Amino acid sequence: MPIQIGLAGWGDQDRLYGPGIRAKDRLNEYAKHFPLVEVDSSFYAIQPKERFAKWVEETPDTLHFIVKAYQGMTGHQRGPAARDNDPEAMFAAFRESLQPAVEAGRLKAALFQYPPWFDCTRENVRILREAKLRMNGIPCALEFRHQSWFAPEYRDKTLAFMQAEQWIHSVCDEPQAGLGSVPTVLKATDRSVTMVRFHGRNAAGWNQGGAPNWRDVRYLYRYNETELREWAEMLRQLQLESEHLCVIFNNNSGGDAADNAKQLMAMLEQRRPDGRDPLEPREDEKPPEVEQLDLF
Repeated sequence: MPIQIGLAGWGDQDRLYGPGIRAKDRLNEYAKHFPLVEVDSSFYAIQPKERFAKWVEETPDTLHFIVKAYQGMTGHQRGPAARDNDPEAMFAAFRESLQPAVEAGRLKAALFQYPPWFDCTRENVRILREAKLRMNGIPCALEFRHQSWFAPEYRDKTLAFMQAEQWIHSVCDEPQAGLGSVPTVLKATDRSVTMVRFHGRNAAGWNQGGAPNWRDVRYLYRYNETELREWAEMLRQLQLESEHLCVIFNNNSGGDAADNAKQLMAMLEQRRPDGRDPLEPREDEKPPEVEQLDLF
C-alpha cells in the first residue's frame, strides 16, 4: 500500500475498541483498523526485545511499526540523567529491541525526533551523523522541532544533508508557534519512504511545556474536512517523490486521531486491513435493526 495511515500509540485509542476488549488484546484489535502504528513507549524506555517479539507474533502481517527513538538518544534528557547515559550502550540496546520487527519485515523506520532546543549548528550536525552511523542498516526518520533547520538560508542544505546521510524526512503538520515548531516542508529525502506526522494546530497550547496538563493541551485539535482534503492532495504530490508514505496522527488529546485518520483513509478510497469501510461504526455503536412490523 503506497500510503499507510495509523496512529501514535494504541493503548488510549478508546474509540476503536468496544466493551470487553482487554488491554492486552488492543493491539491486535487496532490492526483490524490500521496498517501502521507508532510505538511511543520506546521514547520513555527502551522496550525489551521479547515485547517486540510478542507484538509481532500476536498481530497480522498487515501491521507495520514506526518506533520512536529513546529520549536519551535524542538529547531530550538533560542534567545528571544525561551525564549517566552511555551512547554506545543505548543505541545497541535500542537496535537489539527492534530485531523481531526487522526480521519479520515489519519495521518501517525508527523515528528520531529531536527536541525544540536542538537547533541548526555544526555540533548538532555532527550528532546527527553519529546517530545515523550507530543505526547503520536500520531505516531512520528524522524530525526536527527547531525552526532554524528550515530557515530560508538552511532549508535546502538541511534537505540535502538528510538525503546524503539517508535520513527519511518526517514531514510535520503542527502549529506555527515560534522557534520550537517547524513549517510543513513538502519534500522527500528518500525515494523509498517518507513520513508525515499530524500534531494538530493548537498554537495556544503548543509551548506550554511547563504546565501540569501540557500533554493534554498540546495535541488537542481536530482536523476539519477542508484541512484533510488539502492534505490528501499534498500526499498525492509527495507520492511523486517517494514510493511509500507513512502517515501518523498524533492529535490524541481529545481522542480525535482515530476519527481523523479514518476520514483521510476514506478520502483516499482506502479500506481497513480487515476489508471494511474505515468509517463503518463498531458493532456496539450500530443502531438495532428494526423489522418493519415493529413500527406498528
